[in-house]
Amino acid sequence: MQEYDIEKAKKEMEPWYWHGIPTFFKCPWNESPEECDIALVGVPHSSGNGSTERDQHLGPRAVRNVSGWHRRGHQKFGFIPWNEVRIHDIGDCPLPQAMVNDVSIGHIQAYFKTLDQAGTRPVSIGGDHAITGPILRAIGGKDSRLSQGQKIALVHFDAHRDDYMHIPHWLGSKLSAAHWAAYTVMENHVDPGHSMQIGMRGNPIKPRADVHESKLGYKMLPAEDYFRTGIDGTVRMIRERVGDLPVYITLDLDVLDAVEAPGVANLEPGHRGLRAWEIIEIFHGMRGLNILGADIVCMIPSKDTAARITAMTAMVLMFEMIALITDYIRN
Repeated sequence: MQEYDIEKAKKEMEPWYWHGIPTFFKCPWNESPEECDIALVGVPHSSGNGSTERDQHLGPRAVRNVSGWHRRGHQKFGFIPWNEVRIHDIGDCPLPQAMVNDVSIGHIQAYFKTLDQAGTRPVSIGGDHAITGPILRAIGGKDSRLSQGQKIALVHFDAHRDDYMHIPHWLGSKLSAAHWAAYTVMENHVDPGHSMQIGMRGNPIKPRADVHESKLGYKMLPAEDYFRTGIDGTVRMIRERVGDLPVYITLDLDVLDAVEAPGVANLEPGHRGLRAWEIIEIFHGMRGLNILGADIVCMIPSKDTAARITAMTAMVLMFEMIALITDYIRN
């Protein structure tokens, strides 16, 4: 017993995912945005999409739980992100009125404004897709430090467009998961002329006259067109579209084929979705863009498989987002 050095033993246990308190990728827990360059954030919010199961608020905990075993070296980029910049798990956005969406949207915006004021780039796990609106409000547009007052170019991966302003509310929520892609344009946080929506598929409630039309000005690349365009063509479209604007990436897990992400809201089974490896290749093609932040949304852990494949897929995509932002900062 005299040879048992507790502090040394703790150090030896660090690589093992099942040891210790779970954080995103077992990185340091520090709630101060001023002390990190990239903040890993949980946004446990479920009241913005009342048309599906409400367990999306369990997403951050599920990803923290599985991400401890993920290897942290990025082979393609040749570095360990945590060795290059300061990356902390800063905890969860507190939502004391979590069952009231439109109030919570204000709380999320206020929370992420503290990150913007600190100049910290957030990578977030939701939560339903309503969380993206207040994040964009906080970090894009004339009052933003991160975007230097510019509008943001949005790269939006999703099976659905989420720009349904023709619907006055979504089961009572006016700032819902169905509205965020529209009101952030109308409020001048997002520049649709430099933004893309990728991967939409499935049958709508009512057939659209033109699936490529965006009255708001987004460039649309439905899944059917993506499979014809391919990875390289999609990367070219993104880079041409974005130009020199700062970029935000939002990824709804339902953009993925259901075989890789069964535990999500608004599944579109029977219609081929993107695979995780394809999105990773697209991310690699976006290397060098000024990515201010990113999020992954709409996981329902209580619907996931026993192997937790949806949580692990989210983990892998989150790591790629972290690496992309790290690569930009270090250069």
